[in-house]
Amino acid sequence: MANFRYVAKSMDGKIHRGSTEAAGEAALQQILKEQGLFLVSARDSAQTKKRRMLSARQLSDFCKSLSTLLASGVSIVRALEIIADEEGISPVTKSLYLDILSDLRKGLALSEAMELKKCFPQLMIGMIRSGEGSGNIDSVMNRLALHYDRESRLKRQVQSTMTYPAVLLVMCVVVVIVIVTFILPQFEELFSQMETLPAVTEILMSASDFLVNQWYVALLVLFILAIILRVVGRIDKVRYGIDYLKVHMPVIGKLNKVIYTARFSRTLSSLYSSGMPIALALQTAGETVGNLYVERQFDKVIAMVRSGIPLSQSLKEVDGFLRKLSSTIMVGEESGRLDVMLDSIAMTMEEEAEEATKRLVTLLEPVLICVMALLVGFIIIAVMLPIYESYGAIEGAA
Repeated sequence: MANFRYVAKSMDGKIHRGSTEAAGEAALQQILKEQGLFLVSARDSAQTKKRRMLSARQLSDFCKSLSTLLASGVSIVRALEIIADEEGISPVTKSLYLDILSDLRKGLALSEAMELKKCFPQLMIGMIRSGEGSGNIDSVMNRLALHYDRESRLKRQVQSTMTYPAVLLVMCVVVVIVIVTFILPQFEELFSQMETLPAVTEILMSASDFLVNQWYVALLVLFILAIILRVVGRIDKVRYGIDYLKVHMPVIGKLNKVIYTARFSRTLSSLYSSGMPIALALQTAGETVGNLYVERQFDKVIAMVRSGIPLSQSLKEVDGFLRKLSSTIMVGEESGRLDVMLDSIAMTMEEEAEEATKRLVTLLEPVLICVMALLVGFIIIAVMLPIYESYGAIEGAA
């Protein structure tokens, strides 16, 4: 018996999704027929392809191509055929597009086919579903292309800005390892002739001996520690506490607030402009912030909006966004141009995020250099201290 994940339709056209055990696809059809359902597609859970979520750059390219083709009057099936045959896409991505195309030919809507693949964010699926309902899917895809293009550009900016501090940190670690494992052992014979050594020197020499002779144990400890941190980091309460610190730490907290504000306002603008109800748009946009502490505050925000409280007033209570967001939304509510103001605040916040990232790197560079200097200085002092003490003892004896 195989466990099938299926999509089926009832007589009134409603989509039903689920999973059940059956001897084969024919047996599954019979089981669903007895329930008044007609099988649309089915996949063996054991054979379902494991694919990663598409990157922001891939999503942007996909949406841009699809938007252009649909706006030109090409059918969605033909558009996907063209996109799947484009040069430069990886075999895995091409396979994904062909699977979506296969589901479309079976009668599934684009949003349903994409949702089955587990490779597309819920924001994208929700907006496409909204566009399918309103009939303006080409403009929705164009907005999604702009959305993911901005997200990709911001990520690249942050990554490129953080490259130098990362290289500096790696160099710091490499210098310390080289000194401890190659240079310090040269002093072992000299130190072994001394009756006593300072505590710092004994600690340093013990660490050097351990890394030289039992380096595999050190690697194993680091590996186990990384696994433990990864597992502990997935615990809900731990994630919540870490995300709380991300918002309230000095300097970094302000940068994170800027990034979260930009991400939320851009997402909410895209969802609201596509015609999605504001409560549902808030729920979806809140899930894309990327901070559990901030996301959990949205249940209260949605309840306030549904009770009639203005959006600007509701978002003012969120700890994790800049106050500029609520004041900008208030202007949009008063002028009736909320989507325009959300776009404006998103662009402003993205520019501020880039500037804040550059300022953070400017602070990190001297900090890392000072850390490297302190570590090397500590090693030099630990090495030179017993030598000076032995010279002092010799002079005293003389």
